[in-house]
Amino acid sequence: QVRLMESGGGSVQAGGSLNLSCAFSGHTSYKYSMGWFRRRPDQARESREAVATLGRDGSIFYPNSVKGRFTIAHDSADNALYLQMNNLRPEDTAVYYCAADRRAEWWSPPQEFTYWGQGTQVTVSL
Repeated sequence: QVRLMESGGGSVQAGGSLNLSCAFSGHTSYKYSMGWFRRRPDQARESREAVATLGRDGSIFYPNSVKGRFTIAHDSADNALYLQMNNLRPEDTAVYYCAADRRAEWWSPPQEFTYWGQGTQVTVSL
């Protein structure tokens, strides 16, 4: 059973930084594609948009909205996934989720990721 647990969310002012962590446990002998997704307040409950994905081959994807501000990293020793978020903006306010899947690729849509954490709230104020 794969389990993901996010931490590191909180409230910051615009321009600030946060570092999200995702602890990964379970069948760690397999290679997984992993990613960070978010649901903003104006989006449907089941909506998820990718903010950073890391493919099994090491490929990384960032949408233009976060490129240059967010950095995804995986620590194989700790079996943890991180998301460093700098120069945060109010529009980054969202619940952030980490996700993993053995068959998904870095370009895969959220619905192809099988394992999800519970999410962590990030609030950015002016």
